[in-house]
Amino acid sequence: MSAIKNVMKNNFRNMELDEYLRSSLSEAGYGGAEVQKTPIGTKITLFVIRPGLVIGRKGSGIRDLTSRLEQQFNLENAQVSVTEVTKPELNPHIMANRIAQLIERGTAFRRASLWTINTIMGAGAMGVEITISGKLRGERAHFEKHSAGIIPKSGKIADEVVRNSTNSILTKMGLVGIKLKISLREEIHHDFDLMLEKETKNENEIENKDIQPESDIKTESVQSDSDIKTESVQSDSDIKTESKDIINSEVKEIAVNKSET
Repeated sequence: MSAIKNVMKNNFRNMELDEYLRSSLSEAGYGGAEVQKTPIGTKITLFVIRPGLVIGRKGSGIRDLTSRLEQQFNLENAQVSVTEVTKPELNPHIMANRIAQLIERGTAFRRASLWTINTIMGAGAMGVEITISGKLRGERAHFEKHSAGIIPKSGKIADEVVRNSTNSILTKMGLVGIKLKISLREEIHHDFDLMLEKETKNENEIENKDIQPESDIKTESVQSDSDIKTESVQSDSDIKTESKDIINSEVKEIAVNKSET
């Protein structure tokens, strides 16, 4: 078997395994699985909200699940471990399953998507995008997309930050598909945070430089106004004294002329 066919076979098996676990562990709050092939066997890590329902009493549940996976998917020496999901609001598998359950109960798809967006953003996500497609309102199929925050679309940051999941639900109108993307703030590299801090510092420095000359201009304008006022007052007093001296000299001349006559 060629390498390409081997990769396609493994991916197809993982897809079937994910669908089987989603249906069998729906009550436990299935949030995805990681499959790793080791020299000893196949290691499967399950992420669920309630791990007690998967483990069962004295480990009976997880032993039954391991035997079923080995028989149905031809897994050699499967080792299944269970991990609890601490923040289910940031898990795309869990939230896509909740949207499907809401639509199945009769909730409008727009109300379900907006409620999910508010819940995810309230939990601290950087962004979320929900795409619902199918026969939503009439006989003609279409899709609607609702988003909030920042969702990287390409590049290395998109591979590291964005988590996505797909789900489907069968309604009276037909099959409805759900695609959910969540960008996690915790997965951003530390260098990106340092770049943001430098940009904010530079912006603050520029703002401070712009503010300083305004204060200087204000103080200078006040001083110049006071100088103008004092000068104007002095000039008025000088004019008054000069006018008084002129009037007194004229009165003296008139009195001297009268005495001579």
